[in-house]
Amino acid sequence: MLRRLAIPAGALLVIAIGSFSSFSGQAEAMAERLKVEAEAALAAEGLSMVETDFGLADGAPSRHPLLSGGEGLDDERRTRAAQLVKSIPGVGGVSWIDGSVAAESGERTFEPLHCQEDVDGLLRTRTIRFEEGSAALLSASRMLLDEVAGALEPCSGAIIAITGHTDKSGNENANVALSMDRARVVREALVRRGIPRDSLRARGMGSSEPAERLTPEDPANRRIEFSVIRMEPLTPTPVDTPGPR
Repeated sequence: MLRRLAIPAGALLVIAIGSFSSFSGQAEAMAERLKVEAEAALAAEGLSMVETDFGLADGAPSRHPLLSGGEGLDDERRTRAAQLVKSIPGVGGVSWIDGSVAAESGERTFEPLHCQEDVDGLLRTRTIRFEEGSAALLSASRMLLDEVAGALEPCSGAIIAITGHTDKSGNENANVALSMDRARVVREALVRRGIPRDSLRARGMGSSEPAERLTPEDPANRRIEFSVIRMEPLTPTPVDTPGPR
């Protein structure tokens, strides 16, 4: 039985990696295009001293730019600069490096391409947490999942992998089982919040993929990650919906 499932599992992994790599390339190209158009719009109105950064703190591309430069501009010119950048199709929220938010009027538009960065933005400073050694969500994480569901809801057609991780403490078989249980709990929580079950894939990795710059034993490895693996519906397979352990 395990031998028969090995080939489909490997094939699914190759497809997932390839699809995610394609998504990453599209996101980088999108961010570069937005930056070029923003710089042209600013230069046309004598605001070339304003710089735009279409990237997150970890270097990932973003459609929510951070503005800097132009320290001598008055409030009216700062507002105008933000409005120019905001008016470019595809740009999301615009903020200045000093923390002020600008040009947020009007309805935001979402596309499946932006699912990854919208969720990444929510999880940049917060994590989905559980009771120690348990798959029971902490109350603060339930509120965070409300926001995650809101970010995913407009992204119809996106297939989202929900991946559970643990630190290296304890038995690895138990870690894999616990990380899978936690991923399933998150999946069901999102389903209850209106995200189609067919769009979500739960996976448990145990301690095999520690977070970047963390040792495998660090408790901060106990986390849930989301990744866009495909942009069109897939038919669930035994790998996606495993039987009882």
